[in-house]
Amino acid sequence: MTALTIRLPNSVHESIKLLARKDGISVNQFIASAAAEKMASFQTLDYLRQEAALGKREDFEKFLKLVPDAPPLAGDELPASKKRGK
Repeated sequence: MTALTIRLPNSVHESIKLLARKDGISVNQFIASAAAEKMASFQTLDYLRQEAALGKREDFEKFLKLVPDAPPLAGDELPASKKRGK
């Protein structure tokens, strides 16, 4: 494990202490978890961009044509404000 010294504004440090205490974890655990979550979001975005680059419009259209032309099931309807042309 690596030790890391960071400088935080006092207000941020106080907020982290309160949130960590509320969650029942240490400040170190809180910051490690926050860093891991941020890292995961970047890695996910990179992964999705790589996967999107492999996609082909014709493949998408092929699968889209397989969707049946049917009304939505009860509860799946779009609100009137979200319908096309509204």
